[in-house]
Amino acid sequence: MKVDGEPKHWELSECLRQFYGGQNPPERSNLEFLLGLRNKIEHRYLPNLDASLYGECQAALLNLEELIVREFGAAYALTEQLAVSLQFSQTIPSEKKQAARILASGTARTVKEYVETFRGGLPSTVLNSMKYSFNVFLVPKLANRKSAADVAVEFIPVDEASKEQLERLEKLNVLIREKHIPIANLDLFKPSQVLAELIKHVPYCINMATHTAAWKHFKVRPEGNSDCPERTRPEYCVYDGVHSDYVYTRAWIEMLSQALSSKEGYQKIVGRPPKERPGSQMK
Repeated sequence: MKVDGEPKHWELSECLRQFYGGQNPPERSNLEFLLGLRNKIEHRYLPNLDASLYGECQAALLNLEELIVREFGAAYALTEQLAVSLQFSQTIPSEKKQAARILASGTARTVKEYVETFRGGLPSTVLNSMKYSFNVFLVPKLANRKSAADVAVEFIPVDEASKEQLERLEKLNVLIREKHIPIANLDLFKPSQVLAELIKHVPYCINMATHTAAWKHFKVRPEGNSDCPERTRPEYCVYDGVHSDYVYTRAWIEMLSQALSSKEGYQKIVGRPPKERPGSQMK
């Protein structure tokens, strides 16, 4: 296809459709967000939005690095060209406060609405993924030997850290705040709603005790007396601080529906053999 006699190249949206097809990983949502954002802010000067968009922008860079290495090899990595960007300020100047107020009015309003609407429409599994938005808390790193000082910044994702790494952080008295996501507008379910969904798909007798055994088995949330109730596996469970209880994701329902539908899986999760539910169709 040509335009004015020149070959027309695919635009980014078409590239996404061709590359991902029917798959919708967090990386695709990240690029779709940035694509829509670019269209919204084109020819506009809105530096006051920068701080709120850092997570998605940083994730896009890291996703690009990973894609290049996976497709073309480590020799083409951007490690030497892109290190890490740091933005520090312990004070908020009056100009920055004024810029923040501008976000609520004028041309910035439609862009802000786009950001909030896009994020609000994402499932919790994507919104919490570091592939969609890279959010970290920076911890000072003290080096007591030369080899430890070679890298100034070291990323340790808390949800992927080993037991030894977590213990080391605890010994350093480092407080790592968990990532909180908004409860509103997410596809989340109360335990009773999870149970109702599971009954539709699992051919065995299940009740709330079954669900309790499941979240304990998969360690998706802490016990009820935990001092840190927000330490969940956010792809499956989210702590609602407003109501002091837990809600669960669609991914949790789908995973449990499959896991509890076999005798072996049911017994492993619940700790006892399953009883067939009257009228159910055994798979």
